[in-house]
Amino acid sequence: MVTSSAATPQPAPLPVLAQVNIARLKAPLDSPELKAFVDGLDPVNALAEAADGFLWRLKSEGGDATDISIFGDEWLIVNMSVWRDVPALTAFMYTGPHREFLARRREWFEKVDEAMTALWWVAPGHEPTVAEAEERLLHLREHGPAPHSFSLRTTFPAAL
Repeated sequence: MVTSSAATPQPAPLPVLAQVNIARLKAPLDSPELKAFVDGLDPVNALAEAADGFLWRLKSEGGDATDISIFGDEWLIVNMSVWRDVPALTAFMYTGPHREFLARRREWFEKVDEAMTALWWVAPGHEPTVAEAEERLLHLREHGPAPHSFSLRTTFPAAL
């Protein structure tokens, strides 16, 4: 009997989906106008972390990302997370309390014409940085949807 010491090659792990979305506040976070939003952050973030397909989210020592700067603009807040795939992300986004949050976004955030959300594929275990998110948003704004940075309306197959 002949045995080989070479290991059987394993397929490369599939890429996972990174997402960033930013929003321009209509008022300071500690204002009465944003109380419902701020009060809902912890419950909605807990639901995200328990959702099927959730892998990681950006947060500061405070437990959320509202005090993390993006584009050097104090009126912008950032949300960034990593999901197994597009269906897992959209299943969370469009159901339950998060859907209710989305329905109220015009109460809390300014309407902005440029892309405020970007998606891209990353290696499993990768935790995107704010600088990476800024670059992906700028790429989407300048070039439109592409494999490097895309939107939910125009997605691209998982690839690194």
